[in-house]
Amino acid sequence: MGYKSDIDIAREAKKRPIQEIGAKLGMSAEDLLPYGHDKAKVGQDYINSVQSNDDGKLILVTAINPTPAGEGKTTTTVGLGDGLNRIGKNATICIREASLGPNFGMKGGAAGGGYAQIVPMEEMNLHFTGDFHAITSAHSLLSAMVDNHIYWGNKLDIDTRRVTWRRVVDMNDRALRQITASLGGVSNGFPREAGFDITVASEVMAILCLATDLKDLEKRLGDIIVAYRRDKSPVYCRDIKAEGAMTVLLKDAMQPNLVQTLENNPAFVHGGPFANIAHGCNSVIATKTALKVSDYVVTEAGFGADLGAEKFMNIKCRKAGIAPSAVVLVATVRAMKMNGGVAKADLGTESVEAVEKGCANLGRHIENVKSFGVPVVVAINHFVTDTDAEVDAIKAFVATHGCEAILSRHWELGSEGSEDLAKKVVDLAESGSAHFAPIYADDMPLFEKIETVAKRIYRADEVLADKKIRNQLREWEDAGYGNLPVCMAKTQYSFSTDPNLRGAPTGHSVPVREVRLSAGAGFIVVVCGEIMTMPGLPRAPSAEFIKLNEEGQIEGLF
Repeated sequence: MGYKSDIDIAREAKKRPIQEIGAKLGMSAEDLLPYGHDKAKVGQDYINSVQSNDDGKLILVTAINPTPAGEGKTTTTVGLGDGLNRIGKNATICIREASLGPNFGMKGGAAGGGYAQIVPMEEMNLHFTGDFHAITSAHSLLSAMVDNHIYWGNKLDIDTRRVTWRRVVDMNDRALRQITASLGGVSNGFPREAGFDITVASEVMAILCLATDLKDLEKRLGDIIVAYRRDKSPVYCRDIKAEGAMTVLLKDAMQPNLVQTLENNPAFVHGGPFANIAHGCNSVIATKTALKVSDYVVTEAGFGADLGAEKFMNIKCRKAGIAPSAVVLVATVRAMKMNGGVAKADLGTESVEAVEKGCANLGRHIENVKSFGVPVVVAINHFVTDTDAEVDAIKAFVATHGCEAILSRHWELGSEGSEDLAKKVVDLAESGSAHFAPIYADDMPLFEKIETVAKRIYRADEVLADKKIRNQLREWEDAGYGNLPVCMAKTQYSFSTDPNLRGAPTGHSVPVREVRLSAGAGFIVVVCGEIMTMPGLPRAPSAEFIKLNEEGQIEGLF
């Protein structure tokens, strides 16, 4: 049997006008701000009008640590949403927007795959509705205003050696990681060291994704710390008087984007913080709105459960006052084999032994997710090369952890292939067995929070942090920031900080290189190991293969 490519399937999609998709959620045409025929922003008046509704059930889709073999977390999120609608549930999907950096770097698009996709795929993976450009512009405005304030006399007495507000661009550009700004003489300002992060690592992105409305957004933007004085007292965005103009730039970006699946079910695609360097979840406003108008909301958190799910539970749920009713943990036979030591080129050959060996990574994630008090089901995202014996090996392993593994064929069959998974998710969600709680309390000291995540989630023996970092954490506690959660920035490929250490390592250490206070977003970023907040392009970036064909269609992005 021949299989069509993701892009071929997407181009054949029978999309419905976006007003019809909105109508499924009780939206009138006036509630939507259309961007063409197939995408729209949801108006604030509509969002306000549904706040008195009861919440539906929240389902989190997460995964094992990513491998080059692929796991299909977004594909499973979309397939499960379609499957829930197929069995009669009113379900909405909530995912993040795609960053241009990785699209032109390593991984191509981020809208699902096969017959479990969100469309329009090309627009979602490129400029979409301009949200990322707005975030980049708002961030850049603050950067410009900080240096402008220093240039015009520096009334706030900013120590130019302690400007913490970096610049951003939505592209992988390693040359900009560390720069010297304001060279060229008196008219260009005071030279200082600076640098760029990728837009998805911006605190403005995190704030947009955690803010409840425009008023909350403006307050959080004002709370951003941009620099310190010589006496180490903080200088805030509100001191620079930039938060009002930044909010104006973000006014439309704050509104969730409504699109559809291949099966014409509603999907909110909004916000896009990375999970290895930020908190990795779609926006609170999109998730909470979806919960008010749906029986079920299926959302995903980035990368493996040690990053995305941990931050979803400890940061997003804590801040938003929401709780998942069930968690779907995505695994593939191929990824289990890679974790078991099989090379990518040999993944098509049956190896039950390698599957069983690689399951240790899956088992660790099951235990971790359960520690938050939420029931788990494992979704085996089916590939055509999987053998029955290999699938059975995963099922048998998962059973030893008190869970069930369901083979799901949504990539190949759409909602028809995810019915069993959807039914299991409903059973778990309706069972009332979820008793969600974050794994650390607000009042726990910051370093102990870091240790809790490192020891309980990563199974590390210790956290390595020098005196300077420990003193910095204590200073923030003394300044009133001790109640904030921690946002761990580390490699997505391993439980450890070594990306090559697969499986379920123990006995390792977590070195903390740097800590950053995101006072507006409301968390402490803990940079571990060699993780970069500005990625670089690979030797042969995807951009080399992206072009328009003779019909004017985009090729190479997927």
